[in-house]
Amino acid sequence: MTVEIICVGTELLLGNIVNTNAAFLAEKCAALGLSSYFQIVVGDNRERLLQTIKTAVKRADIVLLSGGLGPTGDDLTKDVAAEAFGRRLVEDEKSRRHIEAYFAQRGITPTENNWKQALVPEGAKAIPNKNGTAPGIIMEENGKYAILLPGPPGELKPMFTDSVMPYLRTLEDDVIESVTVKVVDIGESRAETMVLDLMENQSNPTIAPYAKTGEVHFRITARAKNSKEAQDLIAPMAEELKKRFGSHIYTMEEEVTLEAAVAELLAEKNWTIATAESCTGGLLASRLVNVPGVSKVFHAGFVTYADEAKQNLIGVKEETLERFGAVSRETAWEMAVGAAKTAGADVTVSITGIAGPDGGTKEKPVGLVYIGCYVNGQVCVEEYRFIGSRLTIRESVVSAALVLLRKCIIGK
Repeated sequence: MTVEIICVGTELLLGNIVNTNAAFLAEKCAALGLSSYFQIVVGDNRERLLQTIKTAVKRADIVLLSGGLGPTGDDLTKDVAAEAFGRRLVEDEKSRRHIEAYFAQRGITPTENNWKQALVPEGAKAIPNKNGTAPGIIMEENGKYAILLPGPPGELKPMFTDSVMPYLRTLEDDVIESVTVKVVDIGESRAETMVLDLMENQSNPTIAPYAKTGEVHFRITARAKNSKEAQDLIAPMAEELKKRFGSHIYTMEEEVTLEAAVAELLAEKNWTIATAESCTGGLLASRLVNVPGVSKVFHAGFVTYADEAKQNLIGVKEETLERFGAVSRETAWEMAVGAAKTAGADVTVSITGIAGPDGGTKEKPVGLVYIGCYVNGQVCVEEYRFIGSRLTIRESVVSAALVLLRKCIIGK
């Protein structure tokens, strides 16, 4: 089956909001084995939205729409989709009760336009929204499906994962299963070269690479009559990737992130961790804190941006800073050791560098970063050179720090 993604909102066209919903939906649809040939962003304009939906319905089996389900006048998606399918809007009793409970729990009196969100196209199925007031909607007409989702990612993602994905699986006679093999410390080009022979000769299952910041993911997808047959097709391919990438694979579970995998390694060894960051300003600590249950291993995070903070908080010597500079192998070393001593942690990661766009010199250009890792008295420091914007460099540094941390933990 084919799917088309339509994201609704003038704010997306203007660049006021980054369209992360399209990337999320596309990735999940690919995992379901759905073919996608078009993605469209359309503003809050009734006529343009109507024509966009009608065109999408003609060329795709499933149309996914995100955004425009709110209570205000410019939230047009539901009304226009109902018109495209020739349906009138009727009140859904369960949705109204959910809206009432949502506001009651917060001690807020809903305004009249909030009840607009309880309306659904006649004959459509309302999808409960556990994280907001706007229900999702599923409409079907002559083998064509329109699925309406709220725009906020915090509402769209759980709704799609919990309710829409299981529904979409029922539309196919065959079962589609996938496994994601996540690889670090090997560049995208080299990683693809290592599996090129598998990709050139694939049929069922298929293998597809996806580049992430500091990572390469390979999704193995199989189609079969049932889940067991699909998994049996996937297993040999997964084993082959294990042979080729070895310890560079940090997980084969879709929902496990690199930081979660690192936190799990620390928990298995009963080790605690602290971070000492300069140019990343706490981004590494933030990534780690995103992991549920990380409090078992995460002790402290130091943001030592100024030289004085490096000296006062984690004991970097003034002599070291004067002789070698804040951005140096020696400073990264002392930051890692000092953070371990101050926090009483078994493992630490230190980061010091120049994120730019200013501050670089010929000897120490923008993008020069030193990352240190302390593990039970052993310290290593690596030098890196990154390119890109200030944010891109900082995000790349954090990914590199997690990769180095993992290597040190497993003793590489």
